[in-house]
Amino acid sequence: MKQGFLGLISRILIVSMMMLPFQTLQAGMVGTEQVSAQASRDALLNTLARAEVASQLQSMGIDATAAKARVGAMTDEEVRTLQGQIDALPAGALSGWAWAAIVAGVILVWYLYTQK
Repeated sequence: MKQGFLGLISRILIVSMMMLPFQTLQAGMVGTEQVSAQASRDALLNTLARAEVASQLQSMGIDATAAKARVGAMTDEEVRTLQGQIDALPAGALSGWAWAAIVAGVILVWYLYTQK
């Protein structure tokens, strides 16, 4: 009984293996340029998907979907250049005028404190 059941299962498996098509996979080397270009493109699209960026684009009269379409039409070199410029920007940094205002405020507080 057990032997007959195992034989039946084996035959079913053999027939199903013969009927299923085999997929031929080809492995190849992927250049770092291709990987870095796609990573830069993905990072740029993620930046455009942020709410703050989308609202800034909207205030400038640019639709977010149109901006994403423009990124899709860019060459890999243009995407890398733009992403490099975005990465070089200071994130959340204060401008020179903000630092000057902070220093002036500290000097004013110090001056008023020492006058008493």
